[in-house]
Amino acid sequence: MTHNSPIPIGKFADIAPVAGAAQRIHYHEQGQGEVVIFLHGAGGGASGYSNFKGNYPVFAQAGYRCIVPDLLGYGLSSKPDIAQYDLDFFVAGLKGLVDALGLKNITLLGNSLGGAVALGYALAYPEEVKRLILMAPGGVEDLDTYLAMPGIANMFKIYQSGKTGAAAMRDVMTMQLFDPTLLTDDIINERAPIAETQTQAARSILKVPNMTARLHELKCPVFGFWGVNDQFNPVSGTTKLVGHCPQVRMVVLNRCGHWVQVEHRDMFNRACIDFLQHG
Repeated sequence: MTHNSPIPIGKFADIAPVAGAAQRIHYHEQGQGEVVIFLHGAGGGASGYSNFKGNYPVFAQAGYRCIVPDLLGYGLSSKPDIAQYDLDFFVAGLKGLVDALGLKNITLLGNSLGGAVALGYALAYPEEVKRLILMAPGGVEDLDTYLAMPGIANMFKIYQSGKTGAAAMRDVMTMQLFDPTLLTDDIINERAPIAETQTQAARSILKVPNMTARLHELKCPVFGFWGVNDQFNPVSGTTKLVGHCPQVRMVVLNRCGHWVQVEHRDMFNRACIDFLQHG
C-alpha cells in the first residue's frame, strides 16, 4: 500500500505489541502546539485522512498539533488478522501511539467508532486526556440498538452480498450523509482500494461495550455533535452524554447524518476551535 496508496503517505510509528505482536500506526501530522488526536470511524476503507482532511489543516492553522492516525485494522496501519476487533484493541493501539510520540495533555476528537475509542481511552487513562470532542460516538448504546439502525443494517447486507469495489463503497456510504451529493468520487476512490486490504474482523461486528454507566467518571470537559438524520447511530445518544457526563455541551444539527465534520465542515471547525480556546 505504501507505493500506490489512494491517500497521501504520512508517517509511521512502531508501537508496543497489541494482540500479541508488534504493530505500526500510520498517521498524518500538521501544526504545533497543544495536541489534538483525530480518531476516525469504522467502515470499509476508513482512514484518518479520508475522515478529517477538511478539518485538521484548519486546526493546525489555529495553533494546534494535529495527529491524524489510522486506527489499527484501518488505513495504512497494521491489520492484525485476529478473530474480532474490540474496544480494548483500539485503545491499546492508540495508547501505543501516544507513548511512542511522547504526547501529553491530549484532546481526543472522535467520530463514531473513534468517539467510542476516545471515551474508552479517557476512562482508562484520565490523567492523559485534557478534553474530548465527540461526533455521534459509539459506546453509549447496547449492540442490538446499533445493529437495528438502517445504515448499519445496510452496511452488513452489502458486506454479506460479497459485492466489492467502488459501487459497493458508494452503496454503503450513501446513507452516511443527509445530502448524498457530498459523497464525491474522490472519497469513494480513496476508500475503495483500502477496503480491499482490510481483514474480516474489520468487516464484522466490533465488540464495543455500552459505557453509559461510566460516563460520570469522566474528569475532562466534553463537547459533542449529533446529526438528527444519523442513520448509523441514534441521536438519542445525545441524552446519554448530557445526562451522565459531568462537564458536557452538545450541538444537535438538522439536515445532518453521521459525518458532521464533512456535512457542516466550516461550522464544525469554528465551533471546535472555539471550544479548544475558550472551553
